[in-house]
Amino acid sequence: MTLRIYGDSISGNCLKVKWTADHLGVAYDWFETSVIGGETRTPAFLRLNPAGQVPLLVLSDGRPLAQSNAIIIYLAEGSDLIPSHPYVRAQMMQWLFWEQYSHEPYIAVARFQMRYLGKPAAELDPRLIERGHGALARLESALTEGPFLVGPSLTLADISLVAYTRVAHEGGFDLSPYGAIRAWIARVEAALNITD
Repeated sequence: MTLRIYGDSISGNCLKVKWTADHLGVAYDWFETSVIGGETRTPAFLRLNPAGQVPLLVLSDGRPLAQSNAIIIYLAEGSDLIPSHPYVRAQMMQWLFWEQYSHEPYIAVARFQMRYLGKPAAELDPRLIERGHGALARLESALTEGPFLVGPSLTLADISLVAYTRVAHEGGFDLSPYGAIRAWIARVEAALNITD
């Protein structure tokens, strides 16, 4: 049985799983699962993931695994996307935790509210924008030190963080002042063959 990935293509969290699997040549079946359409709240889906969230990976033996960063770690185990040195690996993990706690809650939430709920930028919580720009400033600073977030080559840190950063403008975040981020997005997209 092939791996199954349940994901919503509008979600950066879901796309990072798809990009990781594609980059590594992992065979899987993709099941488009609309959050807005309520498809993550059906009894059948909730049996797989009681949290009612995508992405969701279902292993060939039927075991489910949720949470985007946990899934990409599972998929990438033993690959070059996870550094072998313990400290460098921990640095990568540090970025994965930071992405979910200090980046995604602002960049992704502003994008969702504007693009999918139709909220004007002027009606967004000012703290959302302030913290989003704080996250972008942190990324910009880190990316002045090298071409990728951890070491000289692509890791899961880059895949995780590029997912919503590359569409931050859809949440009202102008990326033009962030030259290092824009160059990094282009490098990561090229490495992952992202064309859309």
